[in-house]
Amino acid sequence: MTQKDEKLDEKLEVTPYFDMELVMQLTQETRIDGELMDSLLEYWEKWLPHLNAHHLSSGKLSYLVVWLNKEVEDDVDNAWEESPSQAFSINALAQAMCTAAIHSLVPEVQEAGCAPAPKPTDALQDLLEKYEINYLDENGGLARRYSTVTFYPFKGGCEICWLQKDCPKANGEDKLNTVTLPGYQM
Repeated sequence: MTQKDEKLDEKLEVTPYFDMELVMQLTQETRIDGELMDSLLEYWEKWLPHLNAHHLSSGKLSYLVVWLNKEVEDDVDNAWEESPSQAFSINALAQAMCTAAIHSLVPEVQEAGCAPAPKPTDALQDLLEKYEINYLDENGGLARRYSTVTFYPFKGGCEICWLQKDCPKANGEDKLNTVTLPGYQM
């Protein structure tokens, strides 16, 4: 077997810390009351067993893939029916959990401010297929809602990202992110 043909799939142990600042950024809140905080912590504990991290490689390229199982997606979807504000918060929590996991495994990502996306090659697609985290398109969209694929170990920031041409951060357009509600578009 040549180096080009060698494949690696190593499960990584990760227990990210609850990053309150990150959660607040993603929820766009400046204050979180006790009831919401208790709810977020309950979901955090419930979802930790559904957090996955794997070191995958095919040949010379090596990746970190982090994702939350479908049960988390189902929890968020069900919450939308009961309370959109709660759903918005726990959606942000799921994103924060994946981000915190990446930060704990690749601290340089936190400093760079982004986990650069690799080009969606056939070899990478083959590695991800086992976990049903396929690429939806050539723009880097993944089939799992709460999932990220980046280089492992860290290889650089924006300059190596497959999504660079469409990224506001890489193009100097990084501004305050907001959500436009339906009916309020300009």
